[in-house]
Amino acid sequence: MAELRPIQFSEHLQLTALGISPAAISFQTLTMSSDRFICVREGDGATTPKQVVIVDLSDANNVMRRPISADSALMHPDRKVIALKAGRQLQLFNLELKQKVKSHLAAEDITFWTWISESTLGLVTDTAVLHWDIDAPGENAPVKVFDRHANLQGSQIINYRATPDGKWMALVGIASNTNPQGFRIKGAIQLFNKDRGVSQPIEGHAAAFSELKLDGNANPSKLFAFAVRTGTGAKLHIVEIDHQAGTTPYAKKAVDVFFPAEAATDFPVAMQISKRHGIIYLVTKFGFIHLYDLESGACLYMNRISGDTVFVTAEHEESAGIIGVNRKGQVLSVAADENTLVPYILQTLNNTELAFKIASRANLPGADDLYLSQYQNLMASGQYGEAAKVAANSPRGILRTPQTIEQFKSLQAPPGQLSPILQYFGILLEKGQLNKFESLELARPVLAQGRKQLLEKWLKENKLECSEELGDIVRTTDLTLALSVYLRANVPNKVVACFAETGQYNKIVLYAQKVGYTPDYAALLQHIVRINPDGGAEFAGQLIKDASGPLVDVERVVDIFLGQNLIQQATSFLLDALKDNRPEQGHLQTRLLEMNLVNAPQVADAILGNNMFSHFDRPRVANLCEKAGLLQRALELYEDTADIKRVVVHTPLLNAEWLVNYFGNLTVEQSLACLNEMLRVNIRQNLQIVVQIATKYSDLLGPVKIIEMFESFKSFEGLYYYLGSVVNLSQDPEVHFKYIQAATRTGQIREVERICRESNFYNPEKVKNFLKEAKLQDQLPLIIVCDRFDFVHDLVLYLFQNGLASFIEVYVQRVNSARLPQVVGGLLDVDADESLIKNILASVTGTFAIDELVDEVERRNRLKLILPWLEARIQAGQQDPALYNALAKIYIDSNNNPEAFLKENNIYEPLVVGKYCEKRDPYLAFIAYAKGFCDDELIAITNENAMYKHQARYLVRRRQLDLWAQVLSPENEHRRALIDQVSATAIPESTDPDDVSVAVKAFMAADLPQELVEILEKIILEPSPFSDNGSLQNLLLLTAIRTDQGRVMNYIAKLSNFDANEIAKIAIDHGLYEEAFAIYKKGEQHLEAINVLVEHVVSIDRAYDYANKVNQPALWSRLAKAQLDGLRIKDAIESYIKANDPSNFAEVIEIAERADKHEDLVRYLQMARKTAREPKIDSTLAFCLCKTDRLHDAEDFLHMTNVADVLEVGEKCFEEGLYPAAKIMFSSISNYARLATTLIYLNDHQGAVESARKAGNTQVWKQVCLACVDKDEYRLAQICSLNLIVHAEELQAVISLYESRGRFEELMSLLEAGLGLERAHMGLFTETAIAYSKYRPERLFEHLKLYSTRINIPKVIRAAQDGHLWRELVFLYIAYAEWDNAALSTIEHAADAWDHQQFRDTLVKVANAEIFYKALSFYQEQHPTLLTDLLTALIPRIDHSRVVRMFRQSDNLPLIRPYLIAVQHLDVIAVNEAVHDLLIEEEDYKTLLDAIDSYTNFDQLALSKRLEKHELLAFRRIAAHLLKKLKHWEESIALSKDDKLWGDALKTAAASEDVQVSEDLLSYWVDIGSKEAFAAHLFVNYDLVRPDVVEDLSWRHGLGDFAKPYWLQYQRDQHNRVADLEKQLRELSTKTAAKEEAEDSQPIIGPGFGSQLLLTAGPTGAAPQAPMYTGMNGFGPQPTGFGGF
Repeated sequence: MAELRPIQFSEHLQLTALGISPAAISFQTLTMSSDRFICVREGDGATTPKQVVIVDLSDANNVMRRPISADSALMHPDRKVIALKAGRQLQLFNLELKQKVKSHLAAEDITFWTWISESTLGLVTDTAVLHWDIDAPGENAPVKVFDRHANLQGSQIINYRATPDGKWMALVGIASNTNPQGFRIKGAIQLFNKDRGVSQPIEGHAAAFSELKLDGNANPSKLFAFAVRTGTGAKLHIVEIDHQAGTTPYAKKAVDVFFPAEAATDFPVAMQISKRHGIIYLVTKFGFIHLYDLESGACLYMNRISGDTVFVTAEHEESAGIIGVNRKGQVLSVAADENTLVPYILQTLNNTELAFKIASRANLPGADDLYLSQYQNLMASGQYGEAAKVAANSPRGILRTPQTIEQFKSLQAPPGQLSPILQYFGILLEKGQLNKFESLELARPVLAQGRKQLLEKWLKENKLECSEELGDIVRTTDLTLALSVYLRANVPNKVVACFAETGQYNKIVLYAQKVGYTPDYAALLQHIVRINPDGGAEFAGQLIKDASGPLVDVERVVDIFLGQNLIQQATSFLLDALKDNRPEQGHLQTRLLEMNLVNAPQVADAILGNNMFSHFDRPRVANLCEKAGLLQRALELYEDTADIKRVVVHTPLLNAEWLVNYFGNLTVEQSLACLNEMLRVNIRQNLQIVVQIATKYSDLLGPVKIIEMFESFKSFEGLYYYLGSVVNLSQDPEVHFKYIQAATRTGQIREVERICRESNFYNPEKVKNFLKEAKLQDQLPLIIVCDRFDFVHDLVLYLFQNGLASFIEVYVQRVNSARLPQVVGGLLDVDADESLIKNILASVTGTFAIDELVDEVERRNRLKLILPWLEARIQAGQQDPALYNALAKIYIDSNNNPEAFLKENNIYEPLVVGKYCEKRDPYLAFIAYAKGFCDDELIAITNENAMYKHQARYLVRRRQLDLWAQVLSPENEHRRALIDQVSATAIPESTDPDDVSVAVKAFMAADLPQELVEILEKIILEPSPFSDNGSLQNLLLLTAIRTDQGRVMNYIAKLSNFDANEIAKIAIDHGLYEEAFAIYKKGEQHLEAINVLVEHVVSIDRAYDYANKVNQPALWSRLAKAQLDGLRIKDAIESYIKANDPSNFAEVIEIAERADKHEDLVRYLQMARKTAREPKIDSTLAFCLCKTDRLHDAEDFLHMTNVADVLEVGEKCFEEGLYPAAKIMFSSISNYARLATTLIYLNDHQGAVESARKAGNTQVWKQVCLACVDKDEYRLAQICSLNLIVHAEELQAVISLYESRGRFEELMSLLEAGLGLERAHMGLFTETAIAYSKYRPERLFEHLKLYSTRINIPKVIRAAQDGHLWRELVFLYIAYAEWDNAALSTIEHAADAWDHQQFRDTLVKVANAEIFYKALSFYQEQHPTLLTDLLTALIPRIDHSRVVRMFRQSDNLPLIRPYLIAVQHLDVIAVNEAVHDLLIEEEDYKTLLDAIDSYTNFDQLALSKRLEKHELLAFRRIAAHLLKKLKHWEESIALSKDDKLWGDALKTAAASEDVQVSEDLLSYWVDIGSKEAFAAHLFVNYDLVRPDVVEDLSWRHGLGDFAKPYWLQYQRDQHNRVADLEKQLRELSTKTAAKEEAEDSQPIIGPGFGSQLLLTAGPTGAAPQAPMYTGMNGFGPQPTGFGGF
């Protein structure tokens, strides 16, 4: 029998498989507040970006990653809210809403934080503990709860716990223990009570709070558990806190915690307590799990679940266990196995009392027999009270049955004591909820005693289990209480009935939908309407508005309301039911409108006005509306033009605004026809409304047709008002022209002016000609048109010729003064009098373009005409440049001292005046251009007139490089002449250095070096103000270097004020090395001079002579560097020694070592050490001593003060093969790693091992191990290997080394020794298993059982497959949850791997359904007796049809008969047919009939055909029964006739509800002479026989006596029908009379007539209103939106 294991251990996921970095899986970076989320902070911000990874354990594949800058992150236990901490800044973010919830800046550093409840975040600082309420409104700060105790000083806080009520808190920390007698890790707990404000220090490593209900106590006791390990041992303490007086106290527990020998340094790190099971889960640092009973403190189980530390844990709510994460990223959970825990305690722990208590407290299986036995013994001994307790506390209620209740009821109460049944009920009520039978038995006597309040109290406390029977009992007493019971018991039909009886109609539909119940809503509604019409209307509305569709037929509801003459309720209901306005509801819409048009026209009007319906019979309803006086509604519904024209002319009866809008629904033809009809019938009455309609629909009807309509009725007023309304919105030129015509004819001159001024769409030529022909007294409209469209010349000509000169002045003075130049030009063209022109000029005060006026008179050679006007303007102080331009032109033409004017005046425009002067006097043009800096024009005029001297002087003074570039361009044919003038005149005349500088730059930019040299020699070498100018001397030298290098040496000798450094560098760049050397030598710059010799002249000998002559250290250093670069190493070292310069030691060392000049290098380095303390110098000196075999000097050097990198020297010696020297170096610095390697080469293996142990380096161990194996030193090799295999990455290499040498025994010895190491890892256990599979397969299974949780199962699976170890392979598949492969492997290798219990448990978990059927075939062939057990386990997951098909093909259906019976409730056709076959074969007709009635999913007709020929009568009756269910009435009756089953035949005919079937059977009775059957038929099928047929058969066959009862009943029914009909007729007559009386009282003329409104006010707007002329029919002009002039 397999060993019982009381826990369920699961690996939920591997965090590294989700892409989480292993480095981020630690206590500092990973948090888990609950079993829902894991929060990991990744990245260091330097090499990898910081981010937070959130893993939802319910959807592990959906990993959320967010970038953060925080140093800690904590997910809320249940919500998608994350807490972030960056330094002292705290923030809360809602990840779903993507918004910040709260933030706070802490006053102290937060050292630990955790969620202690759904709404509270616990914060721990170095001094205090605070709570932050996240559900508090607004921004709130954390609240200090208590100060940290001194016992936590210097501790790392690892946990903080609180009770649900927040009264008790425990803060847990750990620290290194300085006491050598104590345990190495000291745990400290601060227990704080909020009510008393007191802290208690406790020594402990893990703690938790819980509750436990003790026998006899009404409320659970609060417990505090903590575990501690000290130097003397480990203990788990459980104590009670907040003990309530008068209750049974909890006895304090202190139990030992066992730690195995290999876990000598282990200690508790986490604790969780399962409230469901009352079990303490204790996790240790080494990955052990301990389970303790909370009540007794007994240890239930202990095992190792992880090879790595589980550093964070939380409660696993689903299993009521513990979940945690270890350092390898495994998410593991442990929980009590509810099926095996109690058997484990009984069998393994052999603790019956503990098993009894846990089974009762946690409601677990496994102790049922114990409870039954104890109960029977107590009952037998008369201890009824104790027996009642046992029964009440029995797990899963195994003893809480009706039989137990009856047993207690049958017992007599002992004298003076309560009866056993009352004791039993009292215990049950104290324990919790009663079951169904207990609740019924308790309710009956309580209600009989009238103590309903007790029942209410128990229901409120959820002490009773509600059922239909309990509700029936309560209903007779309290309907509301019964409703509560029915609701809890889920009895829909009775809940609905109670809702209806209590008037809670609005809850019926909601409840029915919630529970999936469908009552007969029509009957229910009819009942409600009779007792409460308004409530019925409300309920009907709910039925129609259901989201899944109407729950009752709408017409049926309407019939119900109208049957009660409830018009208002019917209307209200239909309005609600038809609000969706669907086409299929058209007849109901018509019915609604007809109903109200006849009974309540105002309601119909409101319905139509709201446009609620569109699918009713429109003509019918429109006709009714017209009759009811609802003309507006009639128009809305009529579609025929004749009908519309008939109604629309009654405008006084219609709302004008509505009528205007109504025309928007008509076609163009209908609208025009109606408008014409309205004007034809009564133009005076309808003109205003017609204008409004035409205005609104102008675009639709077309202005042309509307204009034609008004013109056909000669209504110019209407045309004016219509066009005035649309002209602002129209772009049709004809509309605008017609409007101008209409306004002119109606005398609206101001409107003509406005439209001429503002409109942009009329034809100006056409309007101009019309206005000319109109001969208006006011010419302002014509002036506006001509001004806007540039007809000024025509306007002036027209006004001048028609003697309207005064309007010319009006035009330029009032309309547009800007047109004055054109007007003057026009007057000059018509030869008007100059006085007129001058008067107009003098009278205009507005602004106009003076330059245009000057242009107009200038083009006509009349410029002097405006001279007085110009002078007057200037004297008036005007500064307009155009005035001065004109004045300058007049002065130039009249030669009135123009040169002075041009030089002195600053207002005229130089460009304009210069252009004017070009052909008259070029010099004047030059003056103007120069004054205005008109460069291009000035250059052009001077070039054109050979004015090079003026041009040169202008260029020098202008100082514009771009201008110089233009004139010095090679394309300029005047360049030479200009350069001559610059050299000869402009430059010599200039005294401003800036002028000369810009000119020189220009020549340089133009690449004119020769010309530039000439200029510079003239101003530098010859006496001038610029002879000592350094910049010019530099420029001269630079220019000579570039253009004439032969002059450079001469210039160097003559000049002394130049920049020597810059000139020398440029000379070097141009290859003038001797010149550069001369410059540096002249300036005594010796270092630069020797650089020239070394780098450019490349003469080391000259450099040596120069250095020897000057004899400066810097020169020797530079010379040494040059010698070193030339590989003259010995000379270079000598020069460095002369310079006493060690600065270039790195290069000297590198080159000397490369040339193997170690002896010379020693001299240099000894010099360098005197002034420089550099590691490189000392290191190289040490190496050179070793290289030259001066080992004693090297040792003396090492004992001296030095800064040598001895390790580097040793490595270098090692690489050179100088092993004795390397040994000296490594020994001097205690580098055991390199020393070990060196000793290997010196063949000192024992010393190498000792050095490797001191070094503790993996690489060293590998080298030493390999050397030992090569030398067959396997004892030493194993020492090395044991230090290697604890590193997972090195394990495979060690195994390969041993296997490659064929040392399998040594390998197995090594691996087995490694298993006992403290640092043994998963890879070691895995490789050991693989080695067992290869070399010792008989020990593999035991190894797997011991360490299945610590191996890499997939890897071992491959090894087991390769080794054909099938039992082990199946075990591994099961351990790895590879259920499919486990099942397949078991089937394929059953001889080695099959175990029924294991196979069944595995099979129910496989994912591939095909494996089920392979397993069934396997069992059918090899284990048929266990088929039923296997099928029972697979019922939820297999295809039952396929199973039946499989066993039917093999003819083994009887084998699976129990399975078929078990799954028949699923009503699968194949299962039903298989069961039928078995029952027919067994001739079990009763079970077959029950199965047919219970499960109907099969071919009923085929089964009936099969059974109708059966030899047994019972089966033939079943065939008739099936035909009856299929409504094959004749065939069913025929079968019953054949077997003379008259009763069955009668019942079938009654069920058919078919008159013909019934009468045929009635004739059959007559035919066979069965009078009794005839009489019985008339009784059973009373409603299915016609009286005339009964009369005929009874008369012809003498059956009158047998038909007599039928006739008596028939006469009674006829009498009742006549009485009901008479009653209905009387009621109808009463209603008709009342209706006629109401109609007679109504007025003959309906509403709407006689309410014509008179026109009380004309339209208003922004435009001025014209006077009310009688010729306009009382209408004023309509607003157009244009303002007056």
